[in-house]
Amino acid sequence: MAREMKELEAALEGILFAAGEPVQIERICMALELDRASAATLLEKLHDYYAFERRGIRLIHMDDAWQLCSAPEHADVIRRAFEVRKPAKLSQPALEVLAIIAYYQPTTRAYVDQVRGVDSSYTVGLLADRKLIEVCGRLKEQPGRPRLYRTTEHFLRTFHLGSLEELPPLPGMEEGGQLRLEDERELT
Repeated sequence: MAREMKELEAALEGILFAAGEPVQIERICMALELDRASAATLLEKLHDYYAFERRGIRLIHMDDAWQLCSAPEHADVIRRAFEVRKPAKLSQPALEVLAIIAYYQPTTRAYVDQVRGVDSSYTVGLLADRKLIEVCGRLKEQPGRPRLYRTTEHFLRTFHLGSLEELPPLPGMEEGGQLRLEDERELT
């Protein structure tokens, strides 16, 4: 039994390493032929091992997926090793647009413009190019069927969030959830 567990851990590490991106727990269950509870236990054990042993990698949990990543405390050394430049910082307008989309998603660019009081088309495009936001549908009942935007998994990783529920509450926001627009929307 102990040997089988070690083999499962090794196979799990191989899957997560080879993927290079978040892997849904259902895919892990299918590949390892495990039920969800057993896979979750195995993932938690591996997560705890990397954290406790202070390894150079970490296993992070995002919504219903898991991913191997480098330990944040070694970021400077890793950056130097690969001569990677720091990603360009987001401007104040980009942060504003990203915050509006994160808290009010899914939302349209027109709504973002309304909240900010200025045209945000360039900034929305920039955030989409950086894979922080994505189109997730269109408003059916509105003229021109405007696109709806939401944040991406890359957004979660960039801001070290496991899920949107970890966003800090906005001042005046009631406990327990994201803000939503008043109108009901139908997505295509």
